[in-house]
Amino acid sequence: MGPNWHELPTDITRNILMRLDIINIVTSVCLVCPLWWNICKDPFMWRTIHLSNNETSRYSNEDLVKICRYAVKRSCGQLEDIEIVSFCTDDLLRYIASCGSQLRRIRLTDCQYILYNQFSEVANKFPMLEELDISFSKLYNQYIECDDDAFAIAKTMPKLRHLSMIDNLLTDVGLEAILDGCPLLESLDLQECSLLDFSGGLGKRCCDQIKDFVLPINIDEPLESLVAMMLTNLHVLP
Repeated sequence: MGPNWHELPTDITRNILMRLDIINIVTSVCLVCPLWWNICKDPFMWRTIHLSNNETSRYSNEDLVKICRYAVKRSCGQLEDIEIVSFCTDDLLRYIASCGSQLRRIRLTDCQYILYNQFSEVANKFPMLEELDISFSKLYNQYIECDDDAFAIAKTMPKLRHLSMIDNLLTDVGLEAILDGCPLLESLDLQECSLLDFSGGLGKRCCDQIKDFVLPINIDEPLESLVAMMLTNLHVLP
């Protein structure tokens, strides 16, 4: 005979359930019994939400959006860490922003359904943010400059320590604004940011201020000079 789950202390049962996949918690775990339902109503259960629409997923993007909204709602404003891969939409991002004032980590990767300026419109809803990845893979004209994301981050996220903006349209002006507005920044990933050229002393400033700096390779300034001053803390991608 198997163990009687109802005899376990509630804290231990909660700890076990929190280790399960969010999709399983939403679609099945919370329906097992009244005890588990009550545990799953606790906002503590929903402080971390990681969801991805990978090749093995049996759920559509629409299903995952509904599951994510349900989980965010259950957090009752206590959400601290959210990661969404490939299915986030403008509406979902706005909903997260309306409930995510305690968020400290956001990763939105490969989310091509988010418009180029949508994150900048909700950035002021995340004042506690310490880690941000907005490598959206958005659909835009790669030759049009846009510092909206950079300016929004600079103005609203003074506690930010880790930032990834792969394939973003920011320029040197936007990057300088981030360096001014985010003094605690420790790591910065700018892979494939094709509009940066690090003119003037911006490259040196990045070296001096950022411990872990991933540089795009399409800059006009000779790599040799940047490598020389960033030797101890710069990753130059091949």
